[in-house]
Amino acid sequence: MKEDVLEVRHSKLNMASYGSGSAAREFLNMAFTGTVFFYYEAVVGLEVWVIFLATFLFALYNMVNDPFIGYLTNRPFKFTKKYGRRFPWLLLGGIPLCASYIIVFMPPVTDPTSGAWFLFAWMLLTMCLFDTFHSLFFVNFMALFPEKHRSNKERRVASGIYIPIGVIGVALGALVPPLVFKYPGTAAPDIVLQSFIVQGVVIALIGLIGMLLAIPGFREDKDLVGKYLETYEKNPERESFFKSLVIALKQKSFLVYMVIYTLYQCLVVTMQNSLNYEVGYVIEKVPGISVNLMATLIFASFLVGVIVSSPVWVKYSHKVNNNKKIMLISAIGLGVFALPLLFVTNYWAVIAVMFLWGIFLGGFWVMIFPVMSDVIDESVVITGRREEGVYSGFSQFFARIGIIAQTITFAIVHTLTGFIEGGDPSIQPPEALVGIQIHLGLIPAIFIFIGAFFFWKYYDLTPEKIDATQVKLGELGLK
Repeated sequence: MKEDVLEVRHSKLNMASYGSGSAAREFLNMAFTGTVFFYYEAVVGLEVWVIFLATFLFALYNMVNDPFIGYLTNRPFKFTKKYGRRFPWLLLGGIPLCASYIIVFMPPVTDPTSGAWFLFAWMLLTMCLFDTFHSLFFVNFMALFPEKHRSNKERRVASGIYIPIGVIGVALGALVPPLVFKYPGTAAPDIVLQSFIVQGVVIALIGLIGMLLAIPGFREDKDLVGKYLETYEKNPERESFFKSLVIALKQKSFLVYMVIYTLYQCLVVTMQNSLNYEVGYVIEKVPGISVNLMATLIFASFLVGVIVSSPVWVKYSHKVNNNKKIMLISAIGLGVFALPLLFVTNYWAVIAVMFLWGIFLGGFWVMIFPVMSDVIDESVVITGRREEGVYSGFSQFFARIGIIAQTITFAIVHTLTGFIEGGDPSIQPPEALVGIQIHLGLIPAIFIFIGAFFFWKYYDLTPEKIDATQVKLGELGLK
């Protein structure tokens, strides 16, 4: 394609630096997602429906917070010409995000029954603080990708570089916490509680290092910032927040992409939160291997699958030049290999299944940014405006449904199966163990299969339509 000749504007080192920001964010988000619910239920002993209420309200805040921040930051400010559209917000969100992680694990010392509402308030407020910085960072991080990488070729090259680096962040976010904190029943309760504070500090410091390494990759091209300011000065009028949402939802490709992305988030968040329960309560223990190491190796198994498969998916995507096809294959694979976790309890069998699941997770990750970029490009042709921040914010609005899906799933399943909050593994009823396997394997598979069906049936951005969009962007001077 002719437009691909000009096309790789940035060095691979610069792309790797950008990827470091992805690694830092994925690291913090993975640690947060996989640890907080487990910590407050299994360690602190807070009643599951209280945790559900806190997490539900957090998710509602999260849903409003993301698109609103995207809307507010998607306009020029006094500092835009000098520092760029996204760079200042990435720093203002990314660095405090690291520090805010720690205080989530420092609730007041109180009885989880009589002091339940104090713990509820702490959990809710600290999660909302964490998410405010996360939204400020991630909305602008996502918006920067299509702004910075304008051609299909560069987007795939950049995605192929930053995805493996981001996977390192996911890997560390999954591997580090279980190496630092202690599982219930392996030490005295006060030592278990203290170990979670220690892991909070460790996670924050590692995340900060990643953010600092990302600074060169976050810097924007001066010519593109100048072109944006010129375009804005010609047409400074902005749609209202709610009108922007209506415009986005009228775009079929965006709406369909949001369906599969939301249900993918439901799958991932539910499985991430389930794995610590699976390791602590369900999986057959292996002589000579600690529970912490068992957890680490399970997380490592699917991440190795991602790392091994990502370059293959990138190469395959260049060959077939069909982003929809790659995402659909990956989504179906995620569902197929989630299902065996409903009944597999042998440790090494779980590792094998998670490795295969990780192969398809790699494909889905590789496609998220290119597909989202295709959707945003189409929106630019439709509206004549570059509204990457708005669309990125709206995408996170829908993605937060995953948090609600996970918490309501856990609350219902744990109530029906008699899971004992703060209870030692030895006192859990057999039904509670079955419930854990249900929300680890069956429910996530159902989520992604529904998303894959909608994506297959209704997503209409074919390679030919995407090429036509690229040509139109060039004609409009918005490329």
